[in-house]
Amino acid sequence: MAKAKSAFVCTECGAEYRKWQGQCTSCREWNTLSEVRLSAARPGAGGGGGGATARGGYAGAVSREVVDLAHVDLGEVPRLSSTFEEFDRVLGGGLVPGSAVLLGGHPGAGKSTLLLQTACKLAQQRRVLYVTGEESLSQVAMRAHRLQLPTQGLKMLAETSIETILGVAERERPEILIIDSIQTTHLEDIASAPGGVAQVRESAAALTRFAKQSSTVLLLVGHVTKDGTLAGPKVLEHMIDASLLLEGGADSRFRTLRGQKNRFGAVNELGVFAMLEHGLKEVKNPSAIFLSRTEEQAPGSLVMVVWEGTRPILVEVQALLDDSALGNPRRVAVGLDQNRLAMLLAVLHRHGGLFTGDQDVFLNVVGGVKVLETSADLAVLLAVVSSLQARPLARELVVFGEVGLSGEIRPVPSGQERIVEAAKHGFRRAIVPRANAPKHAPEGMEVVAVDKLADALEAL
Repeated sequence: MAKAKSAFVCTECGAEYRKWQGQCTSCREWNTLSEVRLSAARPGAGGGGGGATARGGYAGAVSREVVDLAHVDLGEVPRLSSTFEEFDRVLGGGLVPGSAVLLGGHPGAGKSTLLLQTACKLAQQRRVLYVTGEESLSQVAMRAHRLQLPTQGLKMLAETSIETILGVAERERPEILIIDSIQTTHLEDIASAPGGVAQVRESAAALTRFAKQSSTVLLLVGHVTKDGTLAGPKVLEHMIDASLLLEGGADSRFRTLRGQKNRFGAVNELGVFAMLEHGLKEVKNPSAIFLSRTEEQAPGSLVMVVWEGTRPILVEVQALLDDSALGNPRRVAVGLDQNRLAMLLAVLHRHGGLFTGDQDVFLNVVGGVKVLETSADLAVLLAVVSSLQARPLARELVVFGEVGLSGEIRPVPSGQERIVEAAKHGFRRAIVPRANAPKHAPEGMEVVAVDKLADALEAL
């Protein structure tokens, strides 16, 4: 019997080393190398020509002929609807045969609920195999009964062995294969615990290889770490075709599904769901839930238009300024980049003439939305000014625009679509960058175009 080998693998980037060292030379992270025991060499499993044969065809059909790119068939790949429009939106139009999709999220976010609802509905028309490694079949059946889902036709398997799962999949030939979760699966010839670097990497590779060779849609459930990133080696995210993250706090009934990587569609696409008694229900008009404002307008509250994927969404930003009792005032931002907030406050002082160095500044994006683009800059500053001067802003006012370090207001993409979306929700006044001002404003809306931060402050 061949002696088992071991290696040291970086949990951040997946780089391998023969011996342990303090720093990974690939990603420059410290103390990220962990020891994994590799399987003993077998004929056809590694080294020489046998390994190449065993791992051939990872990306689908094996082709050893060089083909001119201009002669590659561009036939449209038919997509399968997940039965959820919001899910399809994040995927880029639906499930692609032969693709591997990784769905991550915190415990209780609704990953298993979303996939069980999808599997039960798809099973009425297509062959679906749901593999559970965390729950028993009775637990899954009880949840399906509680959610009042159609259970006829859905094939279930409670198994964690990859060899067994692939054997059943070869026999059943499903169109959609769901693994819940990848951290519970293991390969028999790898001497490490399930969830380890080697197990997660090799299990995902075996499943992805099967999915691409058989044109099966593979849906993997993945755990996340404390800081919200997907657990396991970073190489796992490079293997799959799409990486989705389901977010939502335990105190909120709304869940957001965001695409972090997608080879078949746009990234940073956002889908919104509501967690109800009978499972997740898609929210087709997210702006309506993020604009549940009080009747009395308070200082520091303002509506902005952000662009998520392929659509505009109206969200409310709130600012609160208070006299600081500390030598170093606090800067707290929820849903926005805290470093960018500090930069904007400096621009406000230098080019707006308003000093906030003796104030604690608290900023919050209502509804738990995380704003990742710079179009929120102008709205943030105007909300800060409103709170600083204790002056409520008009309810029908909407703002967007990027603020530069020299105090200029820069244009943002899709300005026309943002204005139209605001007009649909009854907003009658908009402060926007001059380059985003439309030639003809929507009926009943006044569009104020500004070039400098001082002009925006005067327009309030």
